[in-house]
Amino acid sequence: MRVIITGASGRMGRMLVRAVHEMDAAELVGATERSGSEFLGCDAGELAGVGSLGVSVSDDLSSLPVADVLIDFTTADACLEHARFAAQNGMAMVIGTTGHSAEQLDELRAVLSRTAVVMAANYSVGVNLALQLIAQAAAVLGADYDAEIFEAHHRHKVDAPSGTALAMGRSLADGRGVPLDKSAVYAREGITGARKRGDIGFSVMRAGSIVGEHKAMFVSDEERVEINHVATDRMVFARGALRAAYWLEGTPAGWYDMRDVLGLS
Repeated sequence: MRVIITGASGRMGRMLVRAVHEMDAAELVGATERSGSEFLGCDAGELAGVGSLGVSVSDDLSSLPVADVLIDFTTADACLEHARFAAQNGMAMVIGTTGHSAEQLDELRAVLSRTAVVMAANYSVGVNLALQLIAQAAAVLGADYDAEIFEAHHRHKVDAPSGTALAMGRSLADGRGVPLDKSAVYAREGITGARKRGDIGFSVMRAGSIVGEHKAMFVSDEERVEINHVATDRMVFARGALRAAYWLEGTPAGWYDMRDVLGLS
């Protein structure tokens, strides 16, 4: 499996390079970074700490060889550019980028309408199992239990709530049979009044080097049920993304998520 990794010098980019290097059935053939990056021209393998791979980091997509799959953990704007490149060159795509607006998601789907795509807010096997459990718990407990979602990440994360927290919110809302946008509460400040029945609250923490922590809480007057996930190493996301990339081989064009990859859908 020939792989291109965009944003190859970032935290996740380096982990993805490592994951490709560890996988016997995969080969890194291209790596990119934004124009002006100090890492342009560097060997992607050396940046990732696995030794020279003979793949230099470039800011020119058109100079890259054709690959089987492009893996993108960058920014919403850059992701669209990378999607156009993948679609034009017949590559499958794995997207871990979060923070897209509704308009950007619509454009992304249009650009990739004839492409096999896995897009997930989180590529951890554990998180995707937790999403299933949250939907089940919400269906059983219903709106009689107040629902809150908490997430914590490192100080450099630019979007909030995280894509995973939003995915948890959607699973929770789906379990209750309601749309998330009608019940989500993303901020509380001042005199907010009493909590409304059916609200799904979100709270966010940004500090230090936290890899990722997520918690869904269902609270009644008598008990509290919590579904937690704590990531301690970003490699869990990189290995999951490679698993998704390998799963795409021979998969028809379509829009899939990690639960499809894991057979949880």
